[in-house]
Order: sequence, then C-alpha cells, then structure tokens
Amino acid sequence: MTIFDLLLPAFVASLILTGIHAYLGVHVVERGVIFVDLSLAQIAALGTTVAYLAGFDLHSQAAWLWSLGFTFLGAAVFALSRVHHRTRIPQEAIIGIVYAVSAAVAILVMSKATQETEHLKEMLVGNILSVSWTELGRTAVLYAAVGLFHYLLRKRFLLISLDPEEAARRGWNIRFWDFLFYVSFGFVVTSSVAIAGVLLVFCFLIVPAVAAMMFFERLAFRLAFGWILGALVSGAGVALSFVLDLPTGATIVASFGGALLLLAGLRPLVRRAAA
Repeated sequence: MTIFDLLLPAFVASLILTGIHAYLGVHVVERGVIFVDLSLAQIAALGTTVAYLAGFDLHSQAAWLWSLGFTFLGAAVFALSRVHHRTRIPQEAIIGIVYAVSAAVAILVMSKATQETEHLKEMLVGNILSVSWTELGRTAVLYAAVGLFHYLLRKRFLLISLDPEEAARRGWNIRFWDFLFYVSFGFVVTSSVAIAGVLLVFCFLIVPAVAAMMFFERLAFRLAFGWILGALVSGAGVALSFVLDLPTGATIVASFGGALLLLAGLRPLVRRAAA
C-alpha cells in the first residue's frame, strides 16, 4: 500500500463529512445552539461506549444502533427544551449539561472496560485513517438520504432556524419539526463520530459555517464557501499529518482552528476593499 492509498480514504471521508456538516452548521449557528453537535456527538459516543461494555465491537452494526438510539433520546431532549420566548434558562445551558453528563458517564463506563485509554482517545479524535471504502460508501448513501430529506423540507427547516417567530405565527408545531431536525442530525452524527471522533465532527459542523458568515449573507454563498473551505482545510490537515507524523484527526482540527484565525484576520481587509 502506497502513501496515496493510505491517505486517500481519509481525504474522501473529510469531503463527505464536509458536504453534510457545512449545511447543518448553517442551521446550528442560526439557531444559536453552537454546541448541540458536540453534545449530540458525545451522546452518540456514549451509546457506542455502552455497546462496547455490553460486548459488541466498537465498529459493529450493533454498536451503531446503540449509538443511534442514544442520539434519538438526545434529539427528544433538545426538541422539548427549545422555547420561543424569553426564559431564565437558555437552551445552551441544557445542551452544555447534557454534554458534560454524557462525557462523564462515558468515562465511568469506560473505566470498567479494558484498554479504556485508547477507546477514549478514539472517541475524541477518531481514527479517520482506518476508514474503509465500504464504510465510506455506506456513509455517503446515508448522508445523501439525509440531504434529500432536508432538501424536500428545506422551507420548513430554514424558516424555523432563521425566523422561529414567523413559524410559530403560521401555527407550525415547532417542537415536532425540531425533533425531526435533530433525529436527522442524529443519523449524521452517529456515523460521523464513528469515523472522525467528537472533536473533528464539531469542527466540520461549526468552523465552515462561522467562517462563511464572516463574509456572506446569502445562504447559497455560505454553503459554497463552507464546502470549499472544508475541502481545502481537510486536504491540508491530512497532508500535514503525514509530513509531520502527527495524528490525522487532531491535525485536521488544529488546521481548522488555524484557518479560522487566518480568515478572521483577513476579514477587515476584505471589508475595507469592498467598501
């Protein structure tokens, strides 16, 4: 196996992850629930951890189903905790609590398993270099189905994300539609965490969306910019991990951070040039 054969699946996985997460990231940022992906990803990782302790392989179909079931519970919690008026307890507080508790329980569960340190590391940063073409094919089909689902219901999801007050005036059951949104989100996160880990999934979701919002208002431009940025940064991260002999997942995460800092520094120059 050549270096190209080793790194190509990881790069393709990054492109697939960028494609769906850059779109979902627009919804997450507009809703102001920045850490919902991190929390759902941690819940999915907790489900996988419980499945492992029950005797299933971490990458088995049974572990995936356990993880998916846990994300459905998280979807219900987040849908029910959203309110559309001023409240003393913001939804981000609920999301943060769910994340912290899920992470703590995962550590407690893993303390009863063998090789717990290695599994906890994989849960955080994944092992994207070990992804197979078969796994990538299944993931691509799943993400395409989720993408089609969102395309067909795009008007509902976008209005609820961008203008929930207007959606409420139209008489829509926002909690029901939120539940559908988070369930579809759960399908994506469950597969993403198994490939890339919690931290990298969070970066794929948030960094392209935030970077695009620095420069564009229109949704189409944000999506295009996010997809291009995700592809370029992913490629750079994979290459750097090989050149510097570093863990691939953590290198891509750091590359996303560096790219965001660079774009934040360039933003004033671009705005002055446009003016």
